[in-house]
Amino acid sequence: MTTHAGSIGETAPVETVKARQSPASRLVGKLGGGLVRAFLLVVGLFWLVPTIGLLISSLRAPEDMNATGWWQVFGKPSQLTFDSYQKLLENGDITGSLWNTVLITVPATILVVVIGSLAGYAFAWMEFPGRDWWFLGVVGLLVVPVQVALIPIAELFGKIGLFGTILGVILFHVGFGLPFAVFLLRNFFAEIPRELLEAARLDGAGELRLFSQVVMPLGGPAIASLGIFQFLWVWNDMLVALVFTKSGSQPITVALQTQVRQFGNNIDVLAPGAFISMVIPLAVFFAFQRQFVSGVMAGAVK
Repeated sequence: MTTHAGSIGETAPVETVKARQSPASRLVGKLGGGLVRAFLLVVGLFWLVPTIGLLISSLRAPEDMNATGWWQVFGKPSQLTFDSYQKLLENGDITGSLWNTVLITVPATILVVVIGSLAGYAFAWMEFPGRDWWFLGVVGLLVVPVQVALIPIAELFGKIGLFGTILGVILFHVGFGLPFAVFLLRNFFAEIPRELLEAARLDGAGELRLFSQVVMPLGGPAIASLGIFQFLWVWNDMLVALVFTKSGSQPITVALQTQVRQFGNNIDVLAPGAFISMVIPLAVFFAFQRQFVSGVMAGAVK
């Protein structure tokens, strides 16, 4: 009986507020929510228009693209063809550059995540001389723009034989990705309850076991968010690749830019190449969307 009375007491104010609202107020509230959803839907559709246009253009013949706009395909679906993708696979420059992009992006992402996680844990929970000063130095590196370091590092890589190689591009991305990675993960790891780590230490866990079996599972959302950010940044990069790569090590962004410069009307290769270059990072983002949202929400709550 007590529980029933308590529940009535809790729901009564809500029902009273609803009863006091006029039908016009409730109608405005429902319409307002519907208008917001409709507005967001329209914004989302407009945001997808370039992607849809690029996809349709990649499925049309060059003569059709030169004659009419991509939206004409809705009236003439017979224009759709996969011939452009077949030509793309036969283009050694594009396929080779796509493989170079994978060889650059995957190691650069993995190295930043692994090294950043280890350094973030060390700055958060390990005691060593000058820890706070070292961390301030890492934070200070966040304000260094990439453009400032291009020429000095290019000269350094030229002297040690790394200029124009895939390894040189990877090292550059790792060097500029680590400050943000350490800053992000250190702040996330520092919010882990100290009692949890102390209990693991009392059970005989060393630092390596503590990091791999306690900290890493708890920091999964933040690590996933960092991995997505790093992957998208490296995959879509053109400035660093344009400076540090040569013909045999160019990623897809530079290869497409070269195709535009040399073959301005080579749209049957450019359209599918640009779509593939765009859809792969989108697929990666949507594949890890849940972990990304969890990491963002965890950081917001903390």
